[in-house]
This record gives sequence, C-alpha cells and structure tokens, in this order.
Amino acid sequence: MTSVSLRLPDDVVKRLDILAARTGRTKTFYMTQAICQQLEDLEDLYDAEQAWLAYKSGADQALPIEEVMESLGMEPTPRK
Repeated sequence: MTSVSLRLPDDVVKRLDILAARTGRTKTFYMTQAICQQLEDLEDLYDAEQAWLAYKSGADQALPIEEVMESLGMEPTPRK
C-alpha cells in the first residue's frame, strides 16, 4: 500500500476525528472509503460522457428499450 499526503481543511479533519472516535475506525479508513466512492462516481460519469459523445457523433447507436430488455432476458414493461 502506498502512503499519500493530503491537506484537508480543519473542519473536515475535526469531522473525521469525531466520526473515527464514535465508530472506532481510523480516519484513514474513512478517507479511503470517501476517495474510492468518489473515484467510482467519476469513472461512471466519464464513461457516460464518452458514450454520449459516441452517440452524438454517430459512432454508436441507441437501441430501443425493448431490445435491451430482451437481450438481458427481461420482460418489457407494458407502456401506458
């Protein structure tokens, strides 16, 4: 595991201290959890943006929802 230096605002450090004390976990645990979750969200956003750009440029095509559901073995929901 690699060590990383991080500067945080005092109020964030105080919140981490309180949370760590209340739960018996380390500040490192919570910082790692927060970074991992944010990275996952950013990766998802990047993938969605790339898919949208591919669609807009004509490099990729959209499929009807019924076709997607069928390919996943799902029953289409009747439209109202």
